[in-house]
Amino acid sequence: MAATTTLLLLLAATVVASAADLSVYHNVHPPSPSPLESIIALARADDARLLFLSSKAAAPGVSSAPVASGQTPPSYVVRAGLGTPAQQLLLALDTSADATWAHCAPCNTCPASSRFIPASSSSYASLPCASAWCPLFQGQPCPAGQDASAPLPTCAFSKPFADASFQASLASDTLRLGKDAIPNYTFGCVGSVTGPTSNLPKQGLLGLGRGPMSLLSQTGTRYGGVFSYCLPSYKSYYFSGSLRLGAAGQPRGVRYTPLLSNPHRASLYYVNVTGLSVGRTWVKAPAGSFAFDPATGAGTVIDSGTVITRWTAPVYAALREEFRRQVAAPSGYTSLGAFDTCFNTDEVAAGGAPAVTVHMDGGVDLTLPMENTLIHSSATPLACLAMAEAPQNVNSVVNVLANLQQQNVRVVVDVPHSRVGFAREACN
Repeated sequence: MAATTTLLLLLAATVVASAADLSVYHNVHPPSPSPLESIIALARADDARLLFLSSKAAAPGVSSAPVASGQTPPSYVVRAGLGTPAQQLLLALDTSADATWAHCAPCNTCPASSRFIPASSSSYASLPCASAWCPLFQGQPCPAGQDASAPLPTCAFSKPFADASFQASLASDTLRLGKDAIPNYTFGCVGSVTGPTSNLPKQGLLGLGRGPMSLLSQTGTRYGGVFSYCLPSYKSYYFSGSLRLGAAGQPRGVRYTPLLSNPHRASLYYVNVTGLSVGRTWVKAPAGSFAFDPATGAGTVIDSGTVITRWTAPVYAALREEFRRQVAAPSGYTSLGAFDTCFNTDEVAAGGAPAVTVHMDGGVDLTLPMENTLIHSSATPLACLAMAEAPQNVNSVVNVLANLQQQNVRVVVDVPHSRVGFAREACN
């Protein structure tokens, strides 16, 4: 009930941002007043998300992202308008997906939330199976022996999503982001869902990857392939961050690292991490631990949907060893949820937890704020290193720099110049 009330309040709020500057909100209400317990609960969905990212990273012959295949809902949403007149929706922000989709009425099995009503939009159009977009969405081909005088059926597709699947038809309509109206935007109109809907985005998803179906590709020169986002902390649920589209208004004090391209997974934003440091000490990760390899999918992905950063087993083991060495907790360390380096803060001197820095090509040193490095319990003197080893059931060569470590950092993606930048910013 609280989540539904919050959703309605967000939809009713007045849009005060500029045309290409949208507010970013938390997608789900923290299930606990304790930040530590909230993150543990939210991170339970990470395994499915990581499986999606890693299993597609090295998939041969894939030039565009499947529509939300195997994902769990990203943690943040933006307000968008769809149709004429505009119907307000909260779309999940996803930098690792290309396609945009929305739950459409009628749909008796979709989540019990606001749905897009195609019949109420004068600019809505169904796209036929012969549309050039249909293969990109992995839609069903046109029937063999189709009567040339008969109308072509709508492009239909079905996709798995977490522990459910949805069936959708391909359509186009006007997408409104802030004051910008984008006509003839191609998206999936979800008509039915099979399985539980608890892990589905409640109203839809906005694909911010760099494949052919994404917002960047469909808008062309309007935004010039540039966007940035700043995610608010989980500890400040009722505050918003921002999604800024286009080169105008991006911060100047940004340090950029090159984007790397994996032709088998064109939508993912890979960067070349050269190492990690804890305090002033470099982590002794095995040689080649961060190497980018398109053939296997190895490397590091910047992702807005995964909750906590995951490192491959050898990298995380080295990071954990150095972090524990410097903290030197007298009573040792315990595990809690996905975290295995939790300690009693009463036993560690103030300032005893060292900063973690992610080093990247181009001289970029992303030193994580302490709130992005440690998660504290509000009930007990306990804190945990807010990173973990990649689950054993996923591709063990992929590192994911997740949204908890990106909070209160402006992340700037510049596809034409093949670079991604970082700048500290109070997103709350």
